[in-house]
Amino acid sequence: MANAVQKITLSSSRDIPFNKLALSQSNVRRVKAGVSVEELAESIARRGLIQSLHVRPVVDDGGKETGMFEVPAGGRRFRALELLVKQKRLAKTAPVPCVVSEAGADILIDEVSLAENIERAPLHPLDQFRAFLALREKGMTEEAIAAAFFVDVKVVKQRLRLASVSPALLETYAGDGMTLEQLMAFTVVEDHARQEQVWDAIKDNWAKEPWQIRRMLTETTVPASDKRAGFVGIEAYEAAGGYVLRDLFQQDEGGWLQDPILLDRLVGEKLKAEAEAIAAEGWKWIEVAVSFPYGHDHGLSELTGTPVALTEEERATREALRDEYDRLEAEYAEAGDLPDEVYQRFDEIEQALRAFEFRPVVYDPAEIARAGVFICIDGDGSPLVERGFVRPEDEASTDPDGEGGDGTDVATPDGAEPGSHQRAIITIGGEPSESEEEDDEGDAIKPLPERLVIELTAHRTLALRDAVASNPRIAMTALLHKLVLDCFGAHVSGCALQAQVRDVHLPVQSPELGESDSAKRIDERHEAWKRDIPLGQDDDRLWDWLDQLDQASRHALLAHCVSFGVNALYERPNPYSGTGISQQGLERRLREADRLAQATGLDLVEAGWKPTVGNYIGRVTKARIIEAVREGAGDHAAELIGHLKKGDMAKEAERLLADTGWLPEPLRRPEPEVEAEITDDEGFDLPAFLAGDEDAVPSDEEDAAESVAAE
Repeated sequence: MANAVQKITLSSSRDIPFNKLALSQSNVRRVKAGVSVEELAESIARRGLIQSLHVRPVVDDGGKETGMFEVPAGGRRFRALELLVKQKRLAKTAPVPCVVSEAGADILIDEVSLAENIERAPLHPLDQFRAFLALREKGMTEEAIAAAFFVDVKVVKQRLRLASVSPALLETYAGDGMTLEQLMAFTVVEDHARQEQVWDAIKDNWAKEPWQIRRMLTETTVPASDKRAGFVGIEAYEAAGGYVLRDLFQQDEGGWLQDPILLDRLVGEKLKAEAEAIAAEGWKWIEVAVSFPYGHDHGLSELTGTPVALTEEERATREALRDEYDRLEAEYAEAGDLPDEVYQRFDEIEQALRAFEFRPVVYDPAEIARAGVFICIDGDGSPLVERGFVRPEDEASTDPDGEGGDGTDVATPDGAEPGSHQRAIITIGGEPSESEEEDDEGDAIKPLPERLVIELTAHRTLALRDAVASNPRIAMTALLHKLVLDCFGAHVSGCALQAQVRDVHLPVQSPELGESDSAKRIDERHEAWKRDIPLGQDDDRLWDWLDQLDQASRHALLAHCVSFGVNALYERPNPYSGTGISQQGLERRLREADRLAQATGLDLVEAGWKPTVGNYIGRVTKARIIEAVREGAGDHAAELIGHLKKGDMAKEAERLLADTGWLPEPLRRPEPEVEAEITDDEGFDLPAFLAGDEDAVPSDEEDAAESVAAE
């Protein structure tokens, strides 16, 4: 027969007048911790007594109850009620809910007090975050939540931000899979997918410090300390619809700007406005950029201007500042440490005096007409304007009669009358500004913008890589050619094939480059090889795998790898930079790229490139648009669009050129070089078209001679 289990009996509960309660001397809590008695009193006044007191009857020496009750568990609640009574917000005889234990119980009163305090499980921080979020979703403001729980509003904002982290990461935190500091780091962005992506990338690594998480999450944003943000201004950025995310848990120097595209547009607009204002001074050209590379003014001469003289008022201000500086210096000469306000005043005076040293400079109007200006953003976010640079082709004659050194007249700026005010040619980031393009109604064919040439050659580079990878024989020849040059001491710079092999980064790309046919074929080919190659395993296994490949597969893999070293990009020669290329190196690179294009039979039309408003037509002058239509669709089509505004002209030109196979110069197939037969006849003259006469046309006999030489 099973033994009966003895049932326990719980203590009864009843309301006891407050004046019949007294704090027990056996209460174990002595040190104040957590919420203060004052805050707890306010909480009871707001919500009532949420948790009952635990009391025990007080007995006299004879063991008889006296009608009083001592409070061994709930001492802080008792003191909060006592404070409310003193403040006359609670009656002395107000009934207090209590759990009453027996006076003669076997359990010591000290044990009851200790158990009540140490057996309480603290609320998990995540539960608090979610509770705050639920209160806000039900209509409470952040300020109201802060007032209700006697915390600072910033604390509420922090808890709410933590609750907004990806649910998957919150569950990881709840399961002790990450620390609170790591969770805080994830609040710097609101994109849950990005948060999870970063965590998946680092969760199994030893390096997953909070600062590393913040760095990875903000690598696609712009810090508020960036000079572009300082130039535009955070208020202007936010007024334009931009969002700045702040880190609520540590110093973030202003946060991070989440829309780099919007910021760059605002920077461009403000730089353009600066250029338009300076253009009114009469400069011949103005180059605008966020920053210029080192040596951007190499080869240019600089005008010498005359500093603007100080006005009487400015002289008086400067003297007053000097006198104040001398007075403060004498007054605090013996002081060990300067007071903060005095130190700050010294700094203000020094900056003001320094400003007087850098006076505006006045230039001769005749010299302004042949010189230009560089405008960029200084490190502190202020506009940096460098005036008075003269290009070699614009150098003026020193002949007092206005004639050049060879007796010719000194040329005036194109299209300008001598002494007249000209409109500056403004280029932004290497491209003409929109207003400059709209105002260009002339028929002159100007050089293509540098950025456009770089984008076009990026298309050509990608197509050339695809062509090389599809032709193992050419890849083998190109690789062997490079290795022979290296191994036999004929080291050269600026090669189109870098045989390390190192993937050549394409720094300037048009938006559609990644979706081009060449890019897709390269990606598909790369993924196919990646599935087969035993990467990340024993190096000997990779060697054995390569050694066992059949000859066709080895050639195909070699061609694919070699193709990543193809570099047919145009870039501005800058030999004075550590990463720059000389003019000679650039010419060699493009010459070798032409040779590869000839050898592989590269055709950008077959590779899928077509002229559009975005990738070419809308980026060049009206004269070039008409020229392109004339070459691709004929004279009649060019005449039909000649009267249109540039925007409409570009759209119509895109339609007319869609299926013509027309290509701009940087993408055209290079013509094979023809060696002319040269005799020893001293009276031999070059044909007119080789002698530099652009108007001359070779005769039929000359054409025939060229054909024979080519054969």
